[in-house]
Amino acid sequence: MATEATRAGEFLVSEANGSRSRESITVTGGPYPAGQVLGKITASGKYTAYAAGASDGTETAAAVLWSAADGSDADVSAAAIVRDAEVSEALLTGEDADAITDLAAVGIIAR
Repeated sequence: MATEATRAGEFLVSEANGSRSRESITVTGGPYPAGQVLGKITASGKYTAYAAGASDGTETAAAVLWSAADGSDADVSAAAIVRDAEVSEALLTGEDADAITDLAAVGIIAR
């Protein structure tokens, strides 16, 4: 039996008009699936997996990755939801209660 990975944007319940909810970001690390909760590295402005115990900026959830991205060999450009959206919590990867609170602070509401 095969298990299908989360498809690009499958986690999205609703978003703001146009592309106001999305931004092009730089992802480092990975591979990450669509729906990966990301933190923003303070020193570089790049995004990587949210890490609750970190002290480099990634301890604050700041975005949700739109589609799978792998920046493990080299940084890659990707799309992410960064504001004004509703997402399915069940389809997020790497979230915890603090991440859900952080995302709500930037207008990404988990349902």
